Parts: sequence; C-alpha cells; structure tokens
Amino acid sequence: MFFQIDEMANNFGKGLRVTGLNPMDRICIFAETKADWLVCALGCFKQTFPLVTLYANLGDDAVAHGVNETEVTHVITTHELLPKFKNVLAQTPTVKHIIFLEDQINPTDKSGYRQDVNIHAFQEIIEMGRTTTVNYPVRRPTQDDPAIIMYTSGSTGTPKGVVLPHEALVTTVKGFFFVVNPTRPGDIYLGYLPLAHILELLAEMTMLVQGISVGYSSPNTMIDTSTKLKKGTKGDCTVLRPTLMCAVPLVIDRIYKGIQQKVSKKGPFFRRLIDFCYRYKSAYRRRGMPTPILDALIFKNMRAIVGGRIRLLLSGGAPLSPDTHDFVRCALDLPLVQGYGLTESCACGTIMDADEISLGGAGPPLQGVQIKLINWDEGNYTVNDQPNPRGEIVIGGGNVASEYFRQPEKTKEDFFCDATGRRWFRTGDIGQINPDGTLKIVDRKKDLVKLHHGEYVSLGKVESLLKTHPLIDNMCVYGDSMESFVICLVMPDHNKLTEMAEKLNIATESFEEMCKDTTLNAEVVKELQSYGKKVKLERFEIPGAVTLCPELWTPESGLVTAAFKLKRKPIQDYYQKELKQMYEKR
Repeated sequence: MFFQIDEMANNFGKGLRVTGLNPMDRICIFAETKADWLVCALGCFKQTFPLVTLYANLGDDAVAHGVNETEVTHVITTHELLPKFKNVLAQTPTVKHIIFLEDQINPTDKSGYRQDVNIHAFQEIIEMGRTTTVNYPVRRPTQDDPAIIMYTSGSTGTPKGVVLPHEALVTTVKGFFFVVNPTRPGDIYLGYLPLAHILELLAEMTMLVQGISVGYSSPNTMIDTSTKLKKGTKGDCTVLRPTLMCAVPLVIDRIYKGIQQKVSKKGPFFRRLIDFCYRYKSAYRRRGMPTPILDALIFKNMRAIVGGRIRLLLSGGAPLSPDTHDFVRCALDLPLVQGYGLTESCACGTIMDADEISLGGAGPPLQGVQIKLINWDEGNYTVNDQPNPRGEIVIGGGNVASEYFRQPEKTKEDFFCDATGRRWFRTGDIGQINPDGTLKIVDRKKDLVKLHHGEYVSLGKVESLLKTHPLIDNMCVYGDSMESFVICLVMPDHNKLTEMAEKLNIATESFEEMCKDTTLNAEVVKELQSYGKKVKLERFEIPGAVTLCPELWTPESGLVTAAFKLKRKPIQDYYQKELKQMYEKR
C-alpha cells in the first residue's frame, strides 16, 4: 500500500509538470482532510512545488486573498468545494488550472467556469504523469527551499502565510519519531483534524515514515454519539479502533462532558460511585501504581468511546484544563499527553512523556528543539522569578519557519537568527521552566487584559477552567481596561440549560427564548461565580455578567478557527452590542 501511495505521488507531481508547473512554482490546496490531500502534498514536495494551504471552511474573500497573495496558477480542491470557484475565479486572475479530488459516487459538473481555466480530475493528472514521455529534469529540494506556505488560523488577527522550509518538516518528523516509537503491530492513526493544520499534517507524515496505517474521520462522525451519524450506526472510532490520535482541547472537553452526561443519567448513586472510583484511580496513578480491577470493571466501557485500543492521545493547539486532563486519562485509561507547538515552529516544541503523571505542563523540548525564556516586563514575568523562571517563550532550531510570506516587518519583529545561524521565533506565549526541565504555559501576551485597578487577567486561563462546567459548551471572556471586572459570552449546553429551566419552573418555547430569559441568565451567573471559586479563580477573574448565545460557534460562522480556537476580534465585533450592554447594566 505504501508503495502504491508513493507511485501515485510521483505520478501526480509529474502530471503537474505536464500542465506547465515548474520547480519553485507555488500551488494552492483548498480541500477537506482525506487521503488524496496527503498524496497531493507528497507529489508537490517531490517536485519542489511550494504548497500553499488554505482551510476548507474559508469564505470566498479569504480564499481569494490567499490565492492572490501567493500568485498561484494551479489550485487543488474537491468535488464539493469546486462550485465555490465560480465566484472566486472572478477575483483571482492568476489561476489557470484547477485540479479537483473526485467524489466516489457523483459526477462533477465542469461547466460555468472562467473560459481560460482548465479543470482536471485528480486521477487525470496522475494518468498524465504516468504516461508522459517527456523526461522532466528533477530538482530535489534543498533544506532551505520552502515546502509549505501555511496560512495560520487567524485566532488573533488576519491569517499570515508562514513559510516552512523542507528542513523544518524533516526536523519535526525526527522529533515526533521519538514520541510514537516504538511502533507496534496493528497500529492505526485516526486523522480527522484539518490537514491544513500543521499538527495534523506532520502527525500523518510521521505515520507514513514509520509505516503506520492512517484512517480518516471527521469530528461529526468520530464517536457513536456524533451528530452526522445515521441512527443505529457506529462511529469511526468504534469501527476503526485506532491506537493513536491527535486532538484539540475542545474535542477532549466534549469527551469529558459526554462521559459526565452518561453517568448523570444513571442516577446519584452511580454518579457518586464513578466519582469515588475516579478519585481512587487518580490517587494511585499519581503514585505510579495501576488499578487493574477498576479498569476491568468500571473504566473498560468508557474506554470503548474511542475504540478501546488507544495507546497514546496527544492534545495540542491550546492549553488543556488540568481537571479535564486528569479525568479523561483516568476514565479512558490511556496516556493523554499535552504538547506545545505553533505553525511557526512546525508544530514542534515540547511534549509530555507518555508515563508522566503531572498535570498542567507541556513536557520537555522535543529532540532537536531549543527553548529559552526572555523577560516580559509589562506582564511582570522575568527569568529571575522564584521559585521558577518565567518569561516569553522563544523557540529555536531547524523546525522554525523562515519568514512570514511577504511581510518583512512582521518577520523582523517575530523571527531572528543568532550568531551560529540558528533560527529563533518569539512565540508571544508566557511559560515557566519547572525544576525537572519541563515547560508550563502560564499566560499569553495577547490574552492578557489589565483591568481598571491594575489587576492582570489571563482570558485563556479563565476560559480553560470555566469551560469544564457541564453547562458550558464554549465561552469567550472579555475584559475592558476601563472596568474592574470581566464579562463573558457563553454558548450553553442545550440539555443542561433545559434542565436548569425546568428546575426553576421557567416555561419557554425555544432555546433562543431560554437564552434571553433574565432569571435563567442570573442563575447561570451564580453557577459560574460559585464554580469560579471552586476552581480557585481570583475575585476579579470571575465574570460579573454573562450573555447566553444560542448561535453555534463553528468554523463556518467565522467565530472559531478550524482547530476550534476562539477568534476574539470577530467574536467581539459580532457581539459588540451585548458586550456593551453587560457593562452598562452593572
């Protein structure tokens, strides 16, 4: 099978040469995660075509921006996304060829597109490469040649094109090798995150290097209770039974809440029993001791949620709440490790060891990666802090990107080289180095708000702790420097909010009406304030007012990224009226 993939990638790359693409010519891929996406990427790497990646949920203007900024002539997309280009082509004059990944059942309509654009099927390009008699000269990439121009998720502003050289990809694969190694017979990796996200792309490339099979899923079909499954059918985890997975904290939060919901439905006795078993297992786990009887009698069924065979689950993309981290790894009886990396560091930074029993940390640096801290005086973080040094995290090594595409000022601000030529990147994240050499993320410069009385509030920290409340599906905390408290927008869990309304004898006809009900809103504020004290938030960190939002925050809505990280500016713009009202009412 691996030889077949290699042959497909070779022929795809040659087929692109037949259409007129030459080494160092950029090509854009705008497609959902699937095996053909990875084949296209490998074919481009083999022919030294820098690959421009765009998230599949972007709107027309964002796609046009990425295509125009990189001036690509070739675009790879899918059968489902191809119709979008009927509008996009009017804004992208450089595009001359579109390659679409075919649908297995439905034929693709090629009519109605700009006259000077050639539209090819994926298999058609492969066939061109297989049958060509032209002996195209092969230009192997050097370590400094750009492999990917990856547009960031844009959680803190306009997406930037991060230029990752081939050296960065190879360095990361070498670092990830020691995370997965040793491989085991029957290992299967479940891929469902966007391949336009650096973590997913490098994780799948690592699997190929080690000969591990990759199965493809989506967040909407992953587990048996997923939203897009036909009633009575099984989720992808149950069918595939993977052994390796990468996840983002939002997905792990949903697993945590899903377990809690199932337990609650079985009554108070069962809930207390599970709570006791969890605390018992957690205590013994901290001592490095197994609990085989509890695992067999209590936690085996919970482990089946993700297929029953997971031996390593990696969380990345954002900090994971310690409570969620501990509960999920105990309940599912598996190593849940937290890693730290960015697009600019090619997903490579630090990662916990599979046997690590601590919580809240991100582990030691990966092989070949260097980490250092520098003072951030504005936030009162210094490398001389006691008991642990703290400061802005700076990552160095061959895994670091070379620049932001056509943004020299931003590149100069965030990247630099030392006297030895090693590249370094200023992350904007605040970390501390623990006595055992591991890294812990304690803040983020862009998430830090200074309130009216001088207190600093880390919005991300408050969100990660409060989101573990069963009532919260997602939330965004906001702080105004002219006010003395923070407020928050909450996307509530439908079932939990309904239960709360029933307890308060509030009769409403719809979810939207429940979210607008003032009595219910006041009760949610009380719940969050009580829970905030329980998770040890400071008084000024606990939201003083809440707005319940009935709208779903999805990548399609533009309020979260493809990796489900909050896009603060779009959220603040969208809910500007509600944010203003919350402060005025207080």
